[in-house]
Amino acid sequence: MSFQRSLLQFGGHFNHEPSFFLNATANVVAKVGWEEGRKLSLSWAKRRQRTRFWPRVVSLHSSAAWLISMVSIRQREFGFCGSGTFCLGGCNPLASNTLTSCMPEPVCQDATHNFGDTSRILTNATYFGGNASAYDWVVDKGSVINGTKAGEIALILTEDNGGTRMSSTRYIHYGKITARIKTGRWGGVVTAFITMSDIKDEIDWEFPGNATTEGQTNFFWQGVIPEKTQGNTSAISSDSFSNYHDYTINWQPNQLSWAIDDKTVRTIQASDFVGSDGVNRYPSTPSRIQLSIWPAGINSSAPGTVQWAGGMINWNDPDYVSAGHFYALVESVSIDCQDPTTPDAGTTSYVYGKNSSSFTPSVAFSNLTTINGARGLLGVDGVAGLKFSVGFAVILAVVGTFL
Repeated sequence: MSFQRSLLQFGGHFNHEPSFFLNATANVVAKVGWEEGRKLSLSWAKRRQRTRFWPRVVSLHSSAAWLISMVSIRQREFGFCGSGTFCLGGCNPLASNTLTSCMPEPVCQDATHNFGDTSRILTNATYFGGNASAYDWVVDKGSVINGTKAGEIALILTEDNGGTRMSSTRYIHYGKITARIKTGRWGGVVTAFITMSDIKDEIDWEFPGNATTEGQTNFFWQGVIPEKTQGNTSAISSDSFSNYHDYTINWQPNQLSWAIDDKTVRTIQASDFVGSDGVNRYPSTPSRIQLSIWPAGINSSAPGTVQWAGGMINWNDPDYVSAGHFYALVESVSIDCQDPTTPDAGTTSYVYGKNSSSFTPSVAFSNLTTINGARGLLGVDGVAGLKFSVGFAVILAVVGTFL
């Protein structure tokens, strides 16, 4: 049933089945996303139909649209967020209404994540409410499945899904991260293990195409692509598709190093990236850990990207035909937090603040909640959380029609 048809029928069910609106709206928004749901609600609120229920319908849809705008529960990847503290991972404070528009970021915790148990991976990031105690990872695009043996997961790429990315729910602000990975081996397909901050500070391990005896390291400051990037290639001792290797990012305030199987293969100094304007273009803000497989060798990619990744993807490759997908395998991720200062026992999050002396905002510890305001009230996620949120809007709207 379409969203529009559901809302048309709602006019005839208002007195008898108020839950109809909640079910229809919650389930459709869960499928089409908050932004599309907001647009649909606004468009229906603006339509004029002469029924005795219409004033309530207008109010309901306007309230739903308002709520959907404010409670953008899905993760926003570097989008604009308004004045409310409702935006989760990927909310860029530099591109938002204020530096505090984004939700506080869950603070780092030492951990070793093994993937024999996938119960702490949320496979649909739309349902993530910011509670990093409930989930360690969210799949914010694509799909993960069990690997070919116990204790590993596969990130999959199909011709239709655009790849898979899995992000940590907690952030790290300096420290050592090691991921145990088997990469892909196909031209045009890239396996990646990176850190990414909400203002696009980025540190990379990438494995492009069919070059299974080397990995590439790189880093970026606030998403700026310099004329000459800092990419570097390091040799891998054995085939990275057939064999597991440990890839490490050791990120410190003064230097950054990469290692393969506990052997350092590259080190840079932060002081080497201070420009003539005094700005240090070195990653320095809390970041999520991301594991991914993505299609670089496709028609929409720039020619240079296609060439870097080993050419166009062959969707008729025997491996793809046999399995129905390309894949990369992950066995574990270990995290050793090394914040510049030790957090107090009650610290829950990182928050951004003003810093007039540089282009990078300051970062501080906080005891503020990281849980999205509307769903965090009851700790409700998924469609149930949507029903609660929309239900709250309905209550406001109904009360409003009688004032």
